[in-house]
Amino acid sequence: PKTDIVFLKVHKSASSTVMNILFRFGETHNLTFAFPQGGGFQLYYPHHFLAKFVQGFSPLSPRRFNILCHHMRFLQPEVQKVVPSSAIYFSILRNPVQLMESSFVYYKGASAFSHVRSLEEFLSQPWRYYDPASGDRHYARNLMTFDFGFNPDGDVSPERVQLMLKAIEASFDFLLISEYFDESMVLLKEMLCWDLDSVVSFPLNSRDSSTKSPLPDSVVEKLKAWNRLDWEIYTHFNRTFWERLDRHIGRERLRREVRALRRRQAELARACLQGTGSVGPKDIQD
Repeated sequence: PKTDIVFLKVHKSASSTVMNILFRFGETHNLTFAFPQGGGFQLYYPHHFLAKFVQGFSPLSPRRFNILCHHMRFLQPEVQKVVPSSAIYFSILRNPVQLMESSFVYYKGASAFSHVRSLEEFLSQPWRYYDPASGDRHYARNLMTFDFGFNPDGDVSPERVQLMLKAIEASFDFLLISEYFDESMVLLKEMLCWDLDSVVSFPLNSRDSSTKSPLPDSVVEKLKAWNRLDWEIYTHFNRTFWERLDRHIGRERLRREVRALRRRQAELARACLQGTGSVGPKDIQD
């Protein structure tokens, strides 16, 4: 099993559930984690990651940590200072339409959202509310692009988009897709040479479906255009996700493995969650 891992924890994309899987695996195998300096849940986000943000890091010592998985804004040269060169890099993406809808609810206090009643109102005149100089602007535009270390207000020309996609491909071994969470866990298990129980999970930070309502098509189109860079990242890596599954696993074995994962999840839910209410299919985890 692979034990040196960098997980870029992208916001609002089932990433807390993945992080919990990594915590459990790391604890079971006595691995070391790169925790944020001074405690807390983020590595000085939204600043670009620096090695000195990690508790116990010293430029004078060659010490490396096995797992880096807290929220950060990715900067690979600095990440390489705290993990072994053999580390596997991966992340998880979410459809930008649902991602922004979730961001709007969760980060309602962000400067771009604080003066509007709805996402529709924001998207009708985004530049009226959005300030590119604001320190929390990333919550309102191209959040995944920002977390991967790029400019959320950057050029959307085909050439620039291709450069960004190539840079992500050069840094990351694979990317998961939160809408296909079980299939993603099967791929994760395969890529890390882990066993089935290592990737079993219960959803964390799931948002109640009563707070969700479908957006009109016209709003969805505006949202995609506003988050064009995120949309380009998502559509590209959604395609390569399925190509990778076909190449490494095949659809028939994938179906078998997903069934086995869901059976094991149900068994563990009955054993572990007794008395905590029913465990049924969840909405996509935030």
